[in-house]
Amino acid sequence: MAANTWLVVGLGNPGAQYAGNRHNVGQMVADELASRIGAAFKSHKTPSRVAEGFLRPGGPKLVIAKPNSYMNTSGGPVSALVKFYGIDPERLIVVHDELDLPFDTVRLKQGGGHGGHNGLRDISKALGPDYVRVRVGVGRPPGRQDPADFVLKDFSGTERQNLAILLGDAADAVEAVASDGLLAAQQRFHSPA
Repeated sequence: MAANTWLVVGLGNPGAQYAGNRHNVGQMVADELASRIGAAFKSHKTPSRVAEGFLRPGGPKLVIAKPNSYMNTSGGPVSALVKFYGIDPERLIVVHDELDLPFDTVRLKQGGGHGGHNGLRDISKALGPDYVRVRVGVGRPPGRQDPADFVLKDFSGTERQNLAILLGDAADAVEAVASDGLLAAQQRFHSPA
């Protein structure tokens, strides 16, 4: 695999009943990225659907994947993809929902804990924690609502009005990491507007 290849994994749950859930925002970003590079998702030897293409002519190659597994068992499909493509875990970008960030916020980091996110927990168990994370803020549940129930609900009507902007920002963040490196991408996305 070329040195300038990045594996981008959008986390979520399979099936139409989960498609609009907050927990599936990673897969929504994967769809946005695939659309930008003109690639379609296809079944793959690993338990995932994969779309491949270049960000621009001569630019980095993106292998964009949506695991066929449920969120809590993401480690198996992601580690199979890493092995299949021969990609170093440091060139793995995992896009996921983040309760600890307000809706419409995107943050980037490499390594660290899973923060109670079972998808990240399973991936870290399989590969270690040194991959890049694009954390897409979905906010905290209102009142005493269980966070597990909250992430399995669709975005609210108000949130849906701004969802395309959030997905675009997260896709921009992935492209920035692949093109310019994590530090430059963090400086761009973490600085006050």
